[in-house]
Parts: sequence; structure tokens; C-alpha cells
Amino acid sequence: MKSTAKLGIAATTLLLLPFCSAQASYPSNTTGPIVDLGYARYQGNTSYRANFSVDVFYGIRFAKAPIGNLRWQAPQDIESHNDYSPAQIIDARAPSPSCVQGTPAWRAYASNIPTPVAVTGQEDCLLLNVYVPEKPKATLVPVMLMVHGGGYTQGSANGAGNQGQAIVGTSGGDIIYVSIQYRLSIYGFLSSAEVREDGVANAGLLDQRSAFNWVQRNIRAFGGDPARVTIIGGSAGGSAVMNQMIMYGGVSNPPFRAVVAEYPWWQPYHNNTILQNQYRNLLSASNCTTLACLRGLSTEALKTAGQKTYSDAYYQDDVVAFGDFYYGPSVDGNIIRDLPSNEFKQGHFTKVPLLVDHDGYEGYLYTNRSETTIEQETTGLMKLFPYAKQTFFDRLYQLYPREAYNSTLFQREKLFGDFIIMCPTYYMASAISDWGLPAYKLIFNAGTQLHGATAPFIFQPTDAAYSNNLTISAYMKDWFISFVTDLDPNARSYSNASKPHWPLYNPALGIGAGQTEFAIMDVNYTQIGVIPDLDVKAGCDFFHGRSYEVRN
Repeated sequence: MKSTAKLGIAATTLLLLPFCSAQASYPSNTTGPIVDLGYARYQGNTSYRANFSVDVFYGIRFAKAPIGNLRWQAPQDIESHNDYSPAQIIDARAPSPSCVQGTPAWRAYASNIPTPVAVTGQEDCLLLNVYVPEKPKATLVPVMLMVHGGGYTQGSANGAGNQGQAIVGTSGGDIIYVSIQYRLSIYGFLSSAEVREDGVANAGLLDQRSAFNWVQRNIRAFGGDPARVTIIGGSAGGSAVMNQMIMYGGVSNPPFRAVVAEYPWWQPYHNNTILQNQYRNLLSASNCTTLACLRGLSTEALKTAGQKTYSDAYYQDDVVAFGDFYYGPSVDGNIIRDLPSNEFKQGHFTKVPLLVDHDGYEGYLYTNRSETTIEQETTGLMKLFPYAKQTFFDRLYQLYPREAYNSTLFQREKLFGDFIIMCPTYYMASAISDWGLPAYKLIFNAGTQLHGATAPFIFQPTDAAYSNNLTISAYMKDWFISFVTDLDPNARSYSNASKPHWPLYNPALGIGAGQTEFAIMDVNYTQIGVIPDLDVKAGCDFFHGRSYEVRN
């Protein structure tokens, strides 16, 4: 790969270099590509497939380890907060640990996970992976930057749906792929008044922005174009990239030029009462009385206490609904200034092109199978919407009547999926379109059709081992890569397959003569083509108009 000019403090060269250190923590051989970032050099490895090869660099640190006194503080850029020697080569050939994971009590119960839940991951986890085509098509190529999902409490940059070999290989050298990690659960989203006074709220979102800024400063070293970065995420990752759009009320010069929000998870943004409850429970579980005490705990003690807060909130305090991951972004007045629905209504978001999608049955995995009566369902929904009055539930059941579904479970699945994912895709796409920017929306009724069903069709190789329909897999990869390269899913075809044209989400264009519906792409096994947006309906308008009751 050719060298390029300097960007900031980082020299930008990716090439094979002679080995320069004999320290045990560094590679003992020169096999694999080496990237020189100016402040450090990293050695990766090459992933070979039948028809392509990709250089992979794992576990590159983008910020100082947020441990000890840096717990619940803003991330510190690694370039000025490290003890690296530019002469040494850091081993980046194997996947690194995830951030500390948190498991909601309802998920442990539903999945038969033994209690107490074993907590995995580590605090020193502000790391990212970079996937580089061995033969890029240009000196600088566009970048797809992945923010992983997992309810803001689970997941990592190394998950099966977050790896980049297949998508980079399919692009034939047209893109670079980056996957990042960020603090989760109590580490990233403890946002009580005490934390806001002596730290930061929404630290996990700041970690994401810190990784984006690292990419801006350093991606040239890998052959990536910092001016053509598209951020992408699914589930909580889809919500995360949405939060990056509304961060600080929307900024005019974001560290990205476009957004892909897959099945964006608009979990309730808990109010100050719940945020204080989270903090008090963590103090109680750790035998602490102050934030300073929490910062002084050992890693294992804090892990154990953090996990205990899930069971305390679910079983003892009875304030967590089934399907709510408890910790997540909140309105702090600065980083996140208002609920997402209000920010999009008022135009307080970063104006960039958008691609958004959702799966056919988004609520299925997050519905309590033991709730079989309308009374049980209502009790559960009162935990999900604790600020709602009786008139709210009366109207909710008018819009989602029990007789329209085969069971109470299906009723709850439908309204939950609408509220938390499907309706938000309508809010986002229509807001972007209203501002005259390119927006594209897709509904995915293939694979399992459940939450996350698109992932293997996009991020795994296009073969029968990963996908039950190679045509759909080829279409999805084509569309997503093309949006990253050209801001238009129709611009390029890597599969050479003839695909239907995916129109802009713009009612002025219509689907046919005289029609004014928002047009979306529908993907299923019998027909792939354009249909009106089925989420433009009274149920979604109801949720959108009751922001302060549904809290998203």
C-alpha cells in the first residue's frame, strides 16, 4: 500500500517493516502487515479466502484505559496518553477481549442462564479492529465503521455480525471496515446526578465519538478516506448511530458523512428517578457510599456489584420491564439534550444521508412468554411505560386490539416491536427526507425474520453455510457497500446480479403515477421490490406523539 501525507500527528504508512523490538509482549516474527501510526506501530495478519484476502488489525487502542479514577470520565485520546515507543511493534494479530458484559435479569431467566451470572470482559477495552483490502482500488477508499449492538450492556467488536472480512472482500477493494468497542452497562451508562457532577453521563456514547475521531486522525495510515466514513450499527448499534446524530443537538461537522441504522433499538430513556435508583443499587451492591469508593473498587468487585444491580432492579425493586436492558443512553441536557423523537421532530440532528431497515418480527425475542392474559400484559407494559395514564392504555389497545392477533403474546410482540424499532425507522427516514437529504428504507422478511436477521446476509460470506438464499445475500451486500461508496444503494453491483431499483424515501416521488406513499424496499423469499412504508400508520403516530410517556 502506498504511503500518504501526514494527518495530524500520525505518519501514514502501511507496509512490511523490519522487526524492531525483542520485548515479549510484541511479535516475534515479521509475518503479517505492519501499520505505522506515528505514535505506535501495529502488526496484523492476513485473512485468506477463496477469492480475496484482507489484512486485519485487532485490538488497536483508541483511548486510554478507563480504569480507576478514569471510571465514568470522558475518554482520553491515546495519541497523547500512552507510553508506547514508536520503535516497537505491537501485536494486533488476534481478537482482543470485550468490554465488561452485563446480563439483564429477564434475559438470564428467559435463557436459563445459571445465577449468579458469570461476568466476562475487561475494563481496558476501548479498542477497535481495522479490516483492509490487500489490494485497494484507490489510494484512499471509503470506510464503513461498525458500532456493535447488544442492548448497551453486551456485545463486542469481534462478534460474528461485526466482522469485516466478507464485506471488505465482496467490495473488491472498494472499502475499509472498522469495528469499535465502547463501555457498556454500569461502566458506560451510569448517569446519576453524582456521576454528572464528578464525571460524565453517557460515557459509552463519548467512547464511540472518541473512536470516530481516532478514525479521522489515523485511517489514512490504512488507506482509508476520513472524508468518506459511514457509521453503521444494528440494534443498540443502530440506536447508537442515531444518538451520534442527535449528540449535542446535532453538529454541522460530524466525524462521518452518512449513517446506516439497522433495526435501531430506541429503548426507553429512563428519567432521573431510575438513574438515581441505578446508582443507589450499585452503591448498595458494592458496600460503597460514594463515587470515589466505586472508583477505588477492584475490577472483580465492581463486576460482581454491577451484575447484582440487574437482579435487584428486576426482582427486588420491580422497575424493569421484560425486554428493557435497564442501562442505556439518557437525556443529560448536554450530550443528549432531549428524547430522540423530539430531536428529530425539531430538526436537532446532524443532517447526513441515511439508510435504515428493520426485520419483520422485531418484538418476538423481547416478549415474556409467560404473559398470556391481557391483565398480565398490562402489568408488564406499566413497567415499560411507568409514566403512562389509563387513557394511554385505552388508546393503545384500540390501536392494537387483542382480537386482531392470535394471542396476547402476538399482540404484545407487535406493539413492542413497533414502539422500540419499527416506528423509529419511520421517524428517522421521514425526518431526513424532510430536510431534503437522501434516505432509503428497507424491511427484511427473510432469514429468521427476527431481530438481527439481516446480519448473516450482509456480514458473512455469500455461500450456503451462512445464508439460506444466495440471491438475497448478494443483493444486501451490493446495496450496503454501494451506499458506503456512493451514498446510493443502486450505484454499484459487485455480484453482477440484476436488482430492482431502490427509490429514495420521498413521498414527492411516489411509487407510481399519482401515488404519494413513502417507498421502501421489501425483501422476502417470494418477491423483492418496492412497496409503501407499512410503518406510516396510526400506531406509530400515537407513539411519536406520546414521547414523554414512552420515553424514546
